[in-house]
Amino acid sequence: MATPSRPPSVARPWLARYDAGVPHEIEVPEGTLDGLARRAAERDPGGVALDFLGARTTFRQLDEAVDRCARALAGMGLRPGDRVSLHLPTCPAFVIALLGTVRAGGVAVPMNPLYTVHELRDLMAQAAPALSVALDLVQPRVAEARAALGDGAADAPIVCVGIHQMLPAPIRWLYTLKARREGRWKPLPDAPGTPALPALLDRAPGGPAEPAGRPGDPALLQPTGGTTGLPKFATLTHRNLLANAAQIDAWLTVEPRPGDAMLCALPYFHIYGLTVAMSYSLMGGMTQVMLPRFDPMQVLKAAAKHRPRFFPGAPIMYAAVIDHPKAARYDLRSIEVCISGSAPLSADLERRFEARTGARILEGYGLSEASPVTHANPLDGERRIGSIGLPFPATEARIVDLETRERELDPGEPGELQVRGPQVMEGYWDRPEETAAVLRDGWLATGDVATMDEDGYFRIVDRLKDLIIVGGLNVYPREVEEVLMEHPAVARAAVVGMPDERQGEVPRAVCVLRPGASAAPEELVAHCERNLARYKVPREVELRDELPVTFIGKVLRREIAAERPER
Repeated sequence: MATPSRPPSVARPWLARYDAGVPHEIEVPEGTLDGLARRAAERDPGGVALDFLGARTTFRQLDEAVDRCARALAGMGLRPGDRVSLHLPTCPAFVIALLGTVRAGGVAVPMNPLYTVHELRDLMAQAAPALSVALDLVQPRVAEARAALGDGAADAPIVCVGIHQMLPAPIRWLYTLKARREGRWKPLPDAPGTPALPALLDRAPGGPAEPAGRPGDPALLQPTGGTTGLPKFATLTHRNLLANAAQIDAWLTVEPRPGDAMLCALPYFHIYGLTVAMSYSLMGGMTQVMLPRFDPMQVLKAAAKHRPRFFPGAPIMYAAVIDHPKAARYDLRSIEVCISGSAPLSADLERRFEARTGARILEGYGLSEASPVTHANPLDGERRIGSIGLPFPATEARIVDLETRERELDPGEPGELQVRGPQVMEGYWDRPEETAAVLRDGWLATGDVATMDEDGYFRIVDRLKDLIIVGGLNVYPREVEEVLMEHPAVARAAVVGMPDERQGEVPRAVCVLRPGASAAPEELVAHCERNLARYKVPREVELRDELPVTFIGKVLRREIAAERPER
């Protein structure tokens, strides 16, 4: 039986703006995350669950692989509650290893496979994984990070995965042949301390494995910077993750059909890709058309070949796809729904992408601490550009003052956005003080400054930690960035605070121009002077070819702020 979500305790003007048929509350599915694969196998055993560059896995094959993985990990000593770190790109092995871990009662810890040894050391020390599953190319880094921790951490097994093993036979053969000719071929390790995942699954006993986890148990430790920017883990339970997938399902009035495909170009080690692409696809019985990394050309080819109806992504991804020089050669008209996150969606990009594809883009909002989605614009109703939309079913949201963090503000007043719902984490892993700082009475302090209008649409003003204080006056970088991007020559902009002896801080902007466009820094400063109060105008504007961004396209303001330009 499903668990009803918590009844609301605050006024919710946004309910009147919900699409017809979208419920105000949801019932959280009972069971565990791996149960999504089992139920999909029961409904449609021969349907294609995963398509990885042409290699197909049915729902039955996926569930059987998850069973074998759970038994293999348990046979290696994994106990309920033990952590398993995953160092994999978006690929079938990621899905099998994650679901196998939680079916065995373990806790999955997904990590970016591009992390350096330095980045891995701190995270591995916090999570203390009993074992790891890593791409063969990444395994040496994982081993080095473990060795640096001491206390026997270096002895923990590292299960190895080779991308070539997941490719369809013809491509796998060509890959191996090319690698041998170039002298870079290395057989996949398969030793007691570094077993190969395919061999491990082959050796494991078959038959259904009884899930060892419970709905309230931790399923995922998701790396996050939280509101402080320091690395830590959001502890997400099975219930949190299933609730968010169910909320997405309730929100989208487009019902998944048998044989539907989702284009999965988001990284699964990020909570956005894990929930919106992997979990929601399994819940809806859709085929996950998986790409190991985002490449606009590969997206165009996959869209034309597989005819996906769903394509979750980020603004930087949508822009790269439709602006690709060969985009006009590929039919994208099968795409109906896109959920956009990680960065603001411009009106121009929304218009151009929808004209090119016929799809509807829903700008939304989320954070790792909320599994991640809390808000989205409606699919059929009014979408307000610049708004993150309305809170999800069973989700409460409020704007509170920045001093007490408790007094609820009137519509239009900027303050901190707080959310509450079944998707909100139980806390930060082994960080009780930091948990207490962001969670109170179930309310999650997001660290984002936002407003809510009379209709219940929310807008993000900026991150609290990115706030620039100029002579005692607040400057929200996002406001300045939006003005800069209204200039016809500017494609992207980032605004940070720069130390100033007289005023404490002043704004500094870094901009990327559109292809073929030109604009002098002085012209952009003048543009800001016409549209902003004087204290908000950037003291300096620098032009660059690109901005530092995360793997999902979020601008890394901290990196720009850490720079000290000569003045």
